[in-house]
Amino acid sequence: MCSKIRNITYINAINSALHQSMNKDKKVISFGLGINDPKRIFNSTRGLVEKFGIERVFDIPTSENALMGVSIGLAMSGMKPIYMHQRLDFFLLAMDQLINGASKWHYMFGGKVNLPITVRLIIGRGWGQGPTHSQNLHAWFAHVPGLKVIMPSNPYDAKGLLLKSIFDPNPVIFLEHRWLHNSIGKVPDKYYELEIGKAKIINKGNDVTIIASSYMVADAINFIKYFEKINSKISIELIDLRSIKPLDKNCILKSVKKTKRVIVLDSGFSFCGFASEIISIISLKLINELKYKPIKITVPDIPEPTSRFLVKYYYPSINNLYRSVCKMFNLKTNNKINLDQNRQVDVPGDWFKGPF
Repeated sequence: MCSKIRNITYINAINSALHQSMNKDKKVISFGLGINDPKRIFNSTRGLVEKFGIERVFDIPTSENALMGVSIGLAMSGMKPIYMHQRLDFFLLAMDQLINGASKWHYMFGGKVNLPITVRLIIGRGWGQGPTHSQNLHAWFAHVPGLKVIMPSNPYDAKGLLLKSIFDPNPVIFLEHRWLHNSIGKVPDKYYELEIGKAKIINKGNDVTIIASSYMVADAINFIKYFEKINSKISIELIDLRSIKPLDKNCILKSVKKTKRVIVLDSGFSFCGFASEIISIISLKLINELKYKPIKITVPDIPEPTSRFLVKYYYPSINNLYRSVCKMFNLKTNNKINLDQNRQVDVPGDWFKGPF
């Protein structure tokens, strides 16, 4: 039977991956706070408990570290747990079991023991949630040996990479930006996996490379669409990293070697951040070939403000990209241009319907 390709949302792609993984292997189980409540973790776990029962799909106590320990035990016994959290911030209580247990198990036992654990975490800002409900700490997870860290930017990648993560033999941190949940893309009905650690060139160009992941890819795409209309002489290459660990260094270096200019767009903090790591890799290999110093666009080294009047100045914006490219090519900046004018403070645009 031929597989259909449909236009579906990112959240429906996640839901499809969960259903298909649990259909494929009875050892796959799913649990998390709110997994069976009416909102079903932003609708991502819709239909799971009805189909697979409470033995394989169940809500949990608010005991994050304990349940991470349970995940380790389940994985040691041959199960494939998917541990879900409605916010990355909530999972921070489980870091002891993740860092001192799950990430090191394969290494400590000479590669003879695997822990196939997938941790779904939702990142991104929204509606005045402030410092403790909007942190993007992907660089923190990527710093730890033994963890894979995935940040898909579109529905097709979200499904394929989640399926690959669930059946990966060792722990995977799967990060979903809440602003992507309602984005729409073409996704096959069939089961498919995408290789972890392979970046994708979204837009080919010769003059400057923009490197991004997760929702920052959407911002970069919108910027390129605009910039091509006002300056057809400068072509921009856009790399969607898709996974930040393992990192596709070859794709990055090949692109920057060609364009000789680079901008790294990241939703994390600046100091000791992921953007700094990418620039370090590029500088160590290509420093004498660059025509302009690398630029990184990140959030500042302060917690996110709760005030909507302050938060609009906090996050990376499309305007930042515009000014950076103009500076890089010594172009005159039109101060009247506001590429973020359709973006509200806490949501990406009028089209956004949630989740909170």
